[in-house]
This record gives sequence, C-alpha cells and structure tokens, in this order.
Amino acid sequence: MLKAVKQTLFSTGLQNPKFTAAEEKKQGQDYEIRTYQATKWVSTTLSGMQWDAAMSTGFRRLFSYIQGNNHNKVKVEMTAPVTCRVDPGAGPACESQFTVSFYVPEEHQDNPPEPSDSEVFLEHRKEFTAYVRTYGGFSNENLKREELLKLLESLQRDGVKYVDKPFYAAGYDSPFKLTNRRNEVWVLKKEQE
Repeated sequence: MLKAVKQTLFSTGLQNPKFTAAEEKKQGQDYEIRTYQATKWVSTTLSGMQWDAAMSTGFRRLFSYIQGNNHNKVKVEMTAPVTCRVDPGAGPACESQFTVSFYVPEEHQDNPPEPSDSEVFLEHRKEFTAYVRTYGGFSNENLKREELLKLLESLQRDGVKYVDKPFYAAGYDSPFKLTNRRNEVWVLKKEQE
C-alpha cells in the first residue's frame, strides 16, 4: 500500500495509455491532436452539479479498487491520467454525469480484476482521436471550464469538426506535487459521416 500511496502522491513513473500524436502543429495551434489506442479503464459514474466533488468521490472509489477492493483481491499499480468524462446536463441548473476513470496498467489489460464495488465498472474504450489542450498549475472546476472554452474557440477558429459532448478533463499529478503540474482537457474528433 505504501508504494501505491507514494506513486499516487508523487506520480513518478506512472504508466499512461499509448497514443500517437499528429506530427506537425500548425502555426498558432494551441492544442495537440492525439489518437489513443483501444484500452481498458476502471471507472465510476456520478451525477451532480459539482465537477470537483465528483472527481473526489470517484477518485476514492477507484483508489479502493486498485488497493485490492476487487474480486481477485489484487493490488493494481496507479496510472495516469485520471480522466473525468463530463456529460453535461440540459442546462446550467441541471445535474451532469461525471465518469471518473483510471487507465488499467498493461499487465492487467487482457484480464483486469473485476470490481467488488457495484458502483465501479470496467470500461473498454475504442480507439479515438482527441483534441487536447494542456495547462499547468492546480486545476479546479473554473480553470477546467476556462481551458475547455479556449480549446473550443481554437477548434472553431481552425474550422475543425468536433463532438460537442461529452468532453474530458485529465489530471496527471497528485495534489502534493507543487511544480510542473500537467492537466488537460480533451474534446473528441468528429468522425467522418
């Protein structure tokens, strides 16, 4: 458990899902285009009005899973990023759906342990392409929204086709890492119709 807590707190050497980045950025382009391979994630979904509260509750559920709260009682290595898929509600005073996820490490991709908690599930994400904006500092609900709006403005400026919702936030660092923090917002590429 100490190793998992240390990895979580200091996010050193954590496995990340594999992706291929588009080779060249155009001048003035402030986002990256990434294609992620099909992978498995462990996830939990919450409804609510507050992004940060959902992230906190979701993180605790998933951390319990990687600490052995699964059918095999297996400890699973911490990975990065922690993602939060946001399916916005119908209006500003409506609840949104938040799906918080940990990437399943390579050694468990073929056969991840089944969760013991009924609110935690295994998710198979198909290959997808995302527009990604990276930013530093300590992230919070307002900053995520600001960065998402900047990404959407950039995509509209560049005439890029994208999916309005859902969108994702991704965090790579523990709350105890003070410098060189990495956060992202992801918007999915609209597939050819």
